[in-house]
Amino acid sequence: MNPISSLRHITVLLDEAVAALAVRPDGRYLDGTFGRGGHSRLLLRQLGPEGCLLGFDKDPQAIATGQALAAEDGRFVVVQRSFAELGEEVAQRGWSGTLSGILLDLGVSSPQLDDPERGFSFLNDGPLDMRMNPDRGISAAQWIATAAEEEIARVFKEYGEERFAKRMARAVVQRRNDKPFERTADLAQVLTAANPAWEKGKNPATRAFQGLRIFINNELGDLETGLEAALEALEVGGRLVVISFHSLEDRIVKQFMRRHAKGEADTLPRDLPIIPKAFVPRLKLLGKPQYASAEELKANPRSRSAVMRVAEKLR
Repeated sequence: MNPISSLRHITVLLDEAVAALAVRPDGRYLDGTFGRGGHSRLLLRQLGPEGCLLGFDKDPQAIATGQALAAEDGRFVVVQRSFAELGEEVAQRGWSGTLSGILLDLGVSSPQLDDPERGFSFLNDGPLDMRMNPDRGISAAQWIATAAEEEIARVFKEYGEERFAKRMARAVVQRRNDKPFERTADLAQVLTAANPAWEKGKNPATRAFQGLRIFINNELGDLETGLEAALEALEVGGRLVVISFHSLEDRIVKQFMRRHAKGEADTLPRDLPIIPKAFVPRLKLLGKPQYASAEELKANPRSRSAVMRVAEKLR
């Protein structure tokens, strides 16, 4: 057996996310982050013969898994695209404004983290790549080799929330002048040495690696674009379910849902004349944020940071 294909992924908030979609047997659904298909498979079990599911993923290994599922179930189609492009894909299929539910399970899958060749983890030495789709964009190694010290520090601080970003960026630039970074363990070693205050239970390179990964894959930009596209793609009454894994993602999701649940008035100057229609909410928030249960946390520690938010389209 290929050791990569055997890497296991445990779907987070599996039952809760699919339940939140309130699946209709004849509905059209979209899984914007197919991964290894945990949510998609459960959703398909609840669809009838007239229902259909469209899956998105940038990762080629996830696409291979999705294609195998599509060969088994004609109600499922998978495309290798970012969910930020869902508006274009849905429009091409004539589905704009007709989707009954959209699910976005953000972050990195366990197979990506656990496969050293993908370069996501500082725990397993491998090529410093970090791209969700290795065939597009530049690798982390290529970017680190040429980026200005100030830009590296900005990425560590803005996307990794690393308080020692400047110090760590300076160490990276000083070391790369002697030898370029090509391996994850090499970069992790330099970042660890440059971090003067280690947090208990957290690797000193964690935040910087997170920031680098988010930047390389434009994760926050894709999320903002994808949320706007999702709102337009949904039918009235359709559900938007988003699972986030760190505060930067969750903040974007929370602010997006709240803004559209209140209408646009709170984003405009108070003395600006506004047509009443501008005050009409487009989303309804459903319930409070949900977190992994104690049972799930015990079975899958990586679920500890998961936050799920749900909204329904009103207009």
